[in-house]
Amino acid sequence: MDHLRYHVIREGGRRLHNPLTSDQLAALGRTLRLEKGERVLDLGSGSGELLCTWARDHGITGTGVDICDEFTDRAGARAVELGVDGLVEFVRGDASEYIADEPVDLACCLGASWIGGGAAGTAELLRRSLRPGGTVLLGEPFWRREPPDQRSVEACHADDADDFPTLPELLAYFGELGYDVVGMTIADQQGWDRYKSAQWLSMRRWLTRHPDDGLAARLRAELAEEPAEYARHEREYLGWGVFALMAR
Repeated sequence: MDHLRYHVIREGGRRLHNPLTSDQLAALGRTLRLEKGERVLDLGSGSGELLCTWARDHGITGTGVDICDEFTDRAGARAVELGVDGLVEFVRGDASEYIADEPVDLACCLGASWIGGGAAGTAELLRRSLRPGGTVLLGEPFWRREPPDQRSVEACHADDADDFPTLPELLAYFGELGYDVVGMTIADQQGWDRYKSAQWLSMRRWLTRHPDDGLAARLRAELAEEPAEYARHEREYLGWGVFALMAR
């Protein structure tokens, strides 16, 4: 299966490809005390909403890197729409290999830490583009509550309960990696519900347009089962947040 195409279908209806709300993203920019002219790198930048809105609201400059052509095109169009195409650029490429040409003030990866093999590797990858004293921004999952059984674990996209930490464990882990946690924004229930239901609407509209596509049977089956499974498992046990880190 073409996993990238599958991902685009599911995420097609959103500008933010994570459970943060637009208000939370805006508040995060204020919390980070972004200043005009600061340079931001966003690895796995998706449709570019982070860079585009922060360029509009704070005057930052930046580069987004994503392997998906469609998302990169959307990001460029969003920059034009918001009038910030002179401040931000979007590059189609492998984020796992990208190092900024010049040191940046803030290096981000929100929800794509597989590019570095996990949180530790991704933090180190981001740090390679960071100026001394700069900030790393990571989006990571954690257990809100301990899952009761293996079915709940797998429904939350994990193979084993140990794949995700609890929130206190995650914060302690950042300290073990040599970082101070200087900010965090946790996705709330409303954000999760909007994020997941937007995927279901995108899937349903795509199925209406492409009933005979090779992916249609899989997506129909997922759409039939996923809302109840989400409410039963993922909604109850899985958390996600964005964490601002500074090296000690």
